[in-house]
Amino acid sequence: MAELMYISGFGNECASEDPRCPGSLPEGQNNPQVCPYNLYAEQLSGSAFTCPRSTNKRSWLYRILPSVSHKPFESIDQGHVTHNWDEVGPDPNQLRWKPFEIPKSSQKKVDFVSGLHTLCGAGDIRSNNGLAIHIFLCNTSMENRCFYNSDGDFLIVPQKGKLLIYTEFGKMLVQPNEICVIQRGMRFSIDVFEETRGYILEVYGVHFELPDLGPIGANGLANPRDFLIPVAWYEDRQVPGGYTVINKYQGKLFASKQHVSPFNVVAWHGNYTPYKYNLENFMVINSVAFDHADPSIFTVLTAKSVRPGVAIADFVIFPPRWGVADKTFRPPYYHRNCMSEFMGLIKGHYEAKQGGFLPGGGSLHSAMTPHGPDADCFEKASKAKLAPERIADGTMAFMFESSLNLAVTKWGLQTSNCLDENYYKCWEPLKSHFTPNSRKPAGLN
Repeated sequence: MAELMYISGFGNECASEDPRCPGSLPEGQNNPQVCPYNLYAEQLSGSAFTCPRSTNKRSWLYRILPSVSHKPFESIDQGHVTHNWDEVGPDPNQLRWKPFEIPKSSQKKVDFVSGLHTLCGAGDIRSNNGLAIHIFLCNTSMENRCFYNSDGDFLIVPQKGKLLIYTEFGKMLVQPNEICVIQRGMRFSIDVFEETRGYILEVYGVHFELPDLGPIGANGLANPRDFLIPVAWYEDRQVPGGYTVINKYQGKLFASKQHVSPFNVVAWHGNYTPYKYNLENFMVINSVAFDHADPSIFTVLTAKSVRPGVAIADFVIFPPRWGVADKTFRPPYYHRNCMSEFMGLIKGHYEAKQGGFLPGGGSLHSAMTPHGPDADCFEKASKAKLAPERIADGTMAFMFESSLNLAVTKWGLQTSNCLDENYYKCWEPLKSHFTPNSRKPAGLN
């Protein structure tokens, strides 16, 4: 596979044209009477026309045929995609899933869309307020099929297997330990090369942003220059049997046919694009004296709500770093949170739970449900010598955190058969160390 080219920068105004058609971008205007190479001009709007300039998102696409050239959409089988948050009753327990099972390619061919499984979510698609968390489990490439989401943005986290993603803006290769965002309305198709698994955070009605840095200053966390945008690439391809365009609209799936590939954009310009990011580029901020800084310092992207400082969803990672805090219990502390916390593991061993929490699995700690390190982790960390140490080498855990109360689907609780019924037992060995007659217990730092 030839190395792909990218444009650097988060949220930039960019312009790109396929080198096979030099000068395909119109000069000085967006919508000339006749476009270069006799292309069609089409605008893709990611925000209301009247949004302030700082939040106004749109791109102009110059394509061989406009995207309106298709047969009517018809409802198709929903598979395991849902936005029904009342399938089963609420469950406040700590939940953990074993690695979600990928269908064997020898038994059944499953592509990215067919392999979407909604795990949990909250809010309302029609009012553009909420989110969903999906798991994708697939073993074959999308063939003459593409997908676009009318409901929200997809933040895709591959865990096993790389993704070659074709978009209207160009091609991206996204591997485990990288993420990508396909924003609302953008058509894409995914090639896979093995049995493949990953996680998706979908947000309705808002877009992902870089978090504000406040006292951190101008630099740190995910730097804008490290986000990569594909360059223009087109295919002028007829599909006699019909190319299938799948749309997710109000939580339901629909399909239409057209006779050409949708990836026929010769040139584009604008600030509304897909993008990818390598998690290894995250500049970690951490405590260098004592105690913990809150895990918000590990936020890569945020999708803000209308309440200042409160997110519909944050994407947070726990990357390799140094632990040097003195006089401090270093693993994550015991905690009850007004937010909902879904955690996944891309690779390695999460520091607070060395066993049971495995790559390709997940956990959900709902609002105000207590959680924290297992008993073994607590005992070891309480007695450890507090020398500088590397934490999470070879590991990448992440969290989808939300201010919304997440409801788990029937697939998540029952059909997947991956729910770990014994999760609560990791805290059962915790015992009292209370010494009422001694302020400084022996054997604990």
